[in-house]
Amino acid sequence: MSAELRGVVVGHGELAAALVAAAEEISGVRGALEAVSNRGCDRGVLEQRVREAVGGGPALVFVDLPSGSCFFAAMRGLNGLPDAQVIAGVNLSMLVDFVFHREAGLEAAVQRARDIGGKAITGR
Repeated sequence: MSAELRGVVVGHGELAAALVAAAEEISGVRGALEAVSNRGCDRGVLEQRVREAVGGGPALVFVDLPSGSCFFAAMRGLNGLPDAQVIAGVNLSMLVDFVFHREAGLEAAVQRARDIGGKAITGR
């Protein structure tokens, strides 16, 4: 059995905090996700914030956009941490699913996030 994953949500402004709050409200699960904002900092400080939020254990870092300051800071901040991965394009569906499946392991969590997050995007 793998250790429970830490979920870190990185976003512009207050987006990460809002997503974490919404996921907690929907799921009833508290403390599985941590929000990191780029507000008021340069990329170096943001990299440090991400690294601190990830800590030493396995983690999946959800980023709002597939490019930009949050994505690049997450990628650089996790350099050298083999038990952490980044997935971009975070949405609420993938976060709610994540909090209930953190024990599955990092690779499984990445695949679930891709699957669930992609299926959540629908149109008419």
